[in-house]
Amino acid sequence: MSIPSDRRPDPDSLLARVNRQETQARRGKLRIYFGSSAGVGKTFAMLLAARQLRAEGTDVVVGVVETHGRAETAALLDGMEILPAKAVSHRGKVLMDFDLDAALERHPALILIDELAHSNVPGARHPKRWQDVDELLAAGIDVFTTLNVQHLESLNDVVGGITNVRVWETVPDTVFDAAHEVVLVDIPAEELLTRLKLGRVYIPEQALRAADNFFRKGNLMALRELALRRTADRVEGDVQAYRVDKSIGSIWKTATDLLTCVGPGDGVNASCVPRRAWPVS
Repeated sequence: MSIPSDRRPDPDSLLARVNRQETQARRGKLRIYFGSSAGVGKTFAMLLAARQLRAEGTDVVVGVVETHGRAETAALLDGMEILPAKAVSHRGKVLMDFDLDAALERHPALILIDELAHSNVPGARHPKRWQDVDELLAAGIDVFTTLNVQHLESLNDVVGGITNVRVWETVPDTVFDAAHEVVLVDIPAEELLTRLKLGRVYIPEQALRAADNFFRKGNLMALRELALRRTADRVEGDVQAYRVDKSIGSIWKTATDLLTCVGPGDGVNASCVPRRAWPVS
């Protein structure tokens, strides 16, 4: 029995899918530990997962981990192989930064690269750490990393409007959405403020400044909502990709749609409208 032409798989689509799968198979896998702000436990969760994999036999190397003086986090580095930082001269000073070439030469199965939005020392091969991560992935190395919601490029204006703090280090949303996994690390605002008071987020002097500025309860609640919503958008993208990959034609309606209209009026801030609407499917 012949298959009706309108039900036959499109050869070009099948070939594109095969090519995409082959490319993905060669690249390393990226897992992002994602949260609303510093102190929610992203680095701690990343290290716990890495230690478990190491105990199971995975070749794990610590590329960059920032403990910020947190004893509980630092303790998880005990017994881990840590890649030495590279000394870089800049304006008469010697600065220490991630050694990308050493990581590529070592070529572990998994490398931990904290703070994805970090800016590299001037003169480095890439200006941004997320670009280092992309090169590691292209070499077939899996990467675990961390990211706060305020560093997502599409939410830069929104976060600035909430906190009155301009975030200069951002990561393109395409990097976030292309990650193999996004793990949300979430705690209520009250618990995060308690951690701040106990010195488990910043050292005492920094904690006092943070409590009066960025770490206000209203800010933390709003940032938490943004992180939850952005994670939900990402999961919706995974659902739709799964439907396409499995050729599922039925509609799974799990998200809302949004239509944006940009008018010619002088009072319309047209530049922020597409950025706010873009993550919505």
